[in-house]
Amino acid sequence: MLEPLLPAQPVRGGQWRDHRQVINAICWVERTGSPWRDLPEGYGPWKTAHQRFTRWAADGTWARMKAEVIAPAELDGDIDWDAQVDATIVRTHQHAAGAA
Repeated sequence: MLEPLLPAQPVRGGQWRDHRQVINAICWVERTGSPWRDLPEGYGPWKTAHQRFTRWAADGTWARMKAEVIAPAELDGDIDWDAQVDATIVRTHQHAAGAA
């Protein structure tokens, strides 16, 4: 479903790492909230994933992929747009808040 929306391999220069591996790496970073440099080695170089993420954000690839996935799901009624918001407040010690 997403493969036709992804950029093609460049004609000149080296071959790109497999898109699936890079997308999995990007999803891992987004899911865990970890810094890019903490990406496990099994996903490939962190710099590759970061560069692909920023390049695709700039050229609109992420927006096209999102639209392609959401549109059919909305037609099928698979998306529930009702959201829950949690307003829990957790107080920290004054030293954790940066107080003098």
